[in-house]
Amino acid sequence: MAQQRYNYILSRGEPAGGEAAQARVGEEKRVKRAQKKPKTKEPGLRIYDGSLDMVFFAVVIVLLVYGIIMMFSASYIAGLSSSAHDGYMYVRTQGFAAVVGVVMMIFISFFDYHILSNSKIVFIGFLGGLALLTYTSFFGDAVAKARRWITIGGSPEGGGLSFQPSELMKPILIVILAFLISKSKTPALGKRDLTRYIFIFLAVCGNMVLQRHISGLILMVTIGFVVMFVGGVPIKDLIKIAAILGVIGAVGVLLISMLGIIDLSYVFDRFTSMSTADSGEMTAENWQTAQSLIAIGSGGWFGTGFGESKQKYLWLPESQNDFIISVIVEELGYLGGLVVVILFGLLVYRGFYIAKKAPDKFGMLVAAGITFQIGLQAFLNIGVACNAFPNTGVSLPFFSSGGTALLIQLAEMGVVLGISRQCEI
Repeated sequence: MAQQRYNYILSRGEPAGGEAAQARVGEEKRVKRAQKKPKTKEPGLRIYDGSLDMVFFAVVIVLLVYGIIMMFSASYIAGLSSSAHDGYMYVRTQGFAAVVGVVMMIFISFFDYHILSNSKIVFIGFLGGLALLTYTSFFGDAVAKARRWITIGGSPEGGGLSFQPSELMKPILIVILAFLISKSKTPALGKRDLTRYIFIFLAVCGNMVLQRHISGLILMVTIGFVVMFVGGVPIKDLIKIAAILGVIGAVGVLLISMLGIIDLSYVFDRFTSMSTADSGEMTAENWQTAQSLIAIGSGGWFGTGFGESKQKYLWLPESQNDFIISVIVEELGYLGGLVVVILFGLLVYRGFYIAKKAPDKFGMLVAAGITFQIGLQAFLNIGVACNAFPNTGVSLPFFSSGGTALLIQLAEMGVVLGISRQCEI
């Protein structure tokens, strides 16, 4: 390189040590430095104290308070019937999680959401969540043959802290897809992009199958494809991903069934229970759904009164969890249930409004994905209680018992509120 520069200077008829030659050499160095690709600066932790969306915040608080009140009513008998013989055990846990969650929601809302687009945080978060999910699939606690929980500090009956890693994976999935889409130079997917998306879906959905978590499988797939669709991924690419996943999934289910690794017959039993739930014939498969319909039908327009539910007296299993909407309608009537639907409708509307006003594509996708996730969970939960969908075990956000799930949901609301601080609303 030095010899070439020397020859270049001589060809110009200038002395090697002349000022003009030195200036030209310096200019060459500056051009080369300018042509080097600059390193992309990763987003760091930064405070952003703009005004948050008070409408969205108010709806979240109303849903939270409403949920705690009704969860207390629905869980009191279950608490008395537990080994602890404590009617306040569920509401005490839920109330503590709500207080901590609200503080955490407000705290998170002050941070610039772009920290979530830091590549190290995105990929470490995904791999960490996937490791936790995989551990649960093989070594987690099983309830009714479904291995979905990890318990810290003993057993669930002994007062241990139990949570579902799949709840954590929902926002992680939204963030990593939003990151990949926002960083892509073109909407169309190349082979490398296609491989990434297929790996993400297979890793997450494969664990849902191993955990016998049909509701988790439905939610993960639907949320993922909605985020990609909203992000502008072409329909043909979405169809291609769906086709590949469908073929791999069909082969996987066939192998699982042949090898007897997991009994998947429960999926068909859920569909069968739908057709027999309102026939008057009570079976082990349709018991929950049938009792849910009885609770809803008993409520009428105005309900039996707060705390006066009959079905929560151990007739309706999981009355404080998956079927809490049935107790709400039984006690407060169709009007009480309609209020729940309206509140979730307002939350979804305002969440999508924030997504529309987000300052960039990443913020838009994260806000839209989280909002859709909460809305879809509410829709499926209410649909299951009304026998519109098979009983999949999906909980009702802000209402169903589960302290860690509530903390994660409120943290998600904090992210949406943080995005709203940077919107021009």
